[in-house]
Amino acid sequence: MAAPAHSAPPSGPCPQLSGEALLLWRRQQLDLGGEATALDWLLDLEGGIGWQQLQQLRLNPNSTVSLRAPLERLQALWQRHCGQQDPLQYLVGQCPWRDLTLKVAPGVLIPRQETELLVDLALELWQQHGGGRGPRRWADLGTGSGCLAVALARAWPHSQGNAVDQSPEALRQAGGNLQAHGCADAVALLQGDWWQPLQSQWGELELVVSNPPYIPRAVWQGLDPVVRDHEPALALLGGDDGLEALRAIAARARQALAPGGWLLLEHHHDQSDAVAALLKGAGLVQVSAYPDLEGKRRFASARAPEQAWA
Repeated sequence: MAAPAHSAPPSGPCPQLSGEALLLWRRQQLDLGGEATALDWLLDLEGGIGWQQLQQLRLNPNSTVSLRAPLERLQALWQRHCGQQDPLQYLVGQCPWRDLTLKVAPGVLIPRQETELLVDLALELWQQHGGGRGPRRWADLGTGSGCLAVALARAWPHSQGNAVDQSPEALRQAGGNLQAHGCADAVALLQGDWWQPLQSQWGELELVVSNPPYIPRAVWQGLDPVVRDHEPALALLGGDDGLEALRAIAARARQALAPGGWLLLEHHHDQSDAVAALLKGAGLVQVSAYPDLEGKRRFASARAPEQAWA
């Protein structure tokens, strides 16, 4: 695979320029297409000019700024984003998420803001029902960039975590993020299909989270090219009805979870009833639904019965 665009650092000093010149450059780039929020994101992550500083330049355009990267580099990245629909997160090689900055590259799903809520849900449920220092053993199924695994490992430093993914590339990137945030020793990286790599721990997993592929095929085919043509279908496409991975996870959950253990899932915005039925049909109890940032039911939790699997 070719090296991502961010692998070559800017060469030479980054010249200073006036706020007026930067704002003019920004208007010129927007004339090429794309959204203003995306360009401002690029200015922040790659150029080092945050939103608040950009607003100050509008009030005082004669002030001087120093960019972290030359305008030529920023312009090349923006043109590639607009022309080839490459995700900016892949182009700059990082993605802000929760209180983290994660490394991302082609081959892993770009973490979404709504998935941050899955971490909050896990922490709240464990605080309410588990208490203590965290679950003894937990897992993240389909870890991708490792965003969930990093967040949980930081919250529960004395717990043993597991990050599972089918993709070797995803596990490499997850491992890099765990290492960068000081969590590598707390999380085992396991390659395989959902519960299978965890078989030696079945019956001991007190909490499991997953943001699996859940987009129905027809919906995936209509996604914006920046998502459909660049982010891995393995992490997005959930079969014809979007429930393929969710069925597989639900089917083994009661057997794999510890008695009373929790399963927390993200799913498509219109799958709440179907996912609840899958979880109940698999013998799980205390099935609940939770809203996303727009108020749509996008998360589900369920619990294994207190008695051990027979």
